[in-house]
Amino acid sequence: MRVGIVDRRTAAVAMSVAPVVGIPLGALLAAVFVLLGTAGAPTLLAASVTLGAGTLLTRALHLDGLADTVDALGSYRAGEAGLAVMKKPDIGPFGVATLVLTLLTQTAALTSLAGTAPTAAAATVITAWVTGRLAISWACRRGIPAARPTGLGALVADSVPPLPLAVTTAATAAVSVAAVPARPWQGPLAVLLALTATLLLLRQCRRRFGGITGDILGACLELATTIALITLALR
Repeated sequence: MRVGIVDRRTAAVAMSVAPVVGIPLGALLAAVFVLLGTAGAPTLLAASVTLGAGTLLTRALHLDGLADTVDALGSYRAGEAGLAVMKKPDIGPFGVATLVLTLLTQTAALTSLAGTAPTAAAATVITAWVTGRLAISWACRRGIPAARPTGLGALVADSVPPLPLAVTTAATAAVSVAAVPARPWQGPLAVLLALTATLLLLRQCRRRFGGITGDILGACLELATTIALITLALR
């Protein structure tokens, strides 16, 4: 694909509409999950294949960011020392354990959808994946600095204005209502809890590293997706 000019203005637009990317991705993964279930596959198998497809389509980019961020936080180092841990190409025990538990939790949450109406199951998957991208928008909102002067974090930090953030958040909450039709409040609650967890992670990262990096954005996405799935699994 041809790439045009990538500057702060382009980054602001991209981060503002990040939740929109979650719609086709979530819809595709929802189709995989629902079709496998309709074909008679055990729910655990359908959940595992769905997450595998999601990992393949995103090239495990966000999982890598999650592992690097947790390794840096787990090192108890701050500033440049903590960022150096985050930048290392290997994954430490904190990162490995977090990846295993995250994927296990997401699989268990999807498995709990056994017996759920296909439309509600699809809405659950779409809501979780859109919420994960919404977390990125929140992590790039105005007032959140970059931890480094260069890199993805420096390009997208402090770039998302309040208006598009409010619009995408409201739209995500509206879409989430279909995930649990019997309890229309549960979908918006899942979005709220996911964003709350994201803000807490951002607070800790700002305190330890001074701002955000590309890895921290990936960690926010995976955290928000997982919290949304957990909340929507409680039926």
